Amino acid sequence: MFGNDRNELRRLFFNTWHKAQQREPLEPLEGLIAEIIKLHPEYHALLADEQANLDKDYTPEIGQTNPFLHMAMHISLQEQLQTDRPAGVRALYQQRMLKQADPHEVEHDMMECLGQMIWRAQRDNRPPDENNYLQCLRDLSPR
Repeated sequence: MFGNDRNELRRLFFNTWHKAQQREPLEPLEGLIAEIIKLHPEYHALLADEQANLDKDYTPEIGQTNPFLHMAMHISLQEQLQTDRPAGVRALYQQRMLKQADPHEVEHDMMECLGQMIWRAQRDNRPPDENNYLQCLRDLSPR
């Protein structure tokens, strides 16, 4: 799903949201995407206007979170939890749920570690370090 074509990935979000709004049948991945979009009403207007938002850039300088990256990270976390890869991520999620009880907020916390892992891998031109990622998840401060 996460290839190198930014617009193709974004179109998947736009098309999935359109299909969900029209109550059209969704493929399993589209169903997951639609559920994540539903949890983010702040992105609904953006996803309703593909023409205006397909090529929009989100940089730290403008102070906006990239909504497509944010939602893609939710999908990545969902896939990690379903497969328990890296091994132990599901148990760490479940431990966090005992303290917090809101799956969406637990995923937001976990995204900090996921984002760090991805950034370091890109910076160092190396594969993601799953051990550092899991340690980061263990070290998350309780809420």
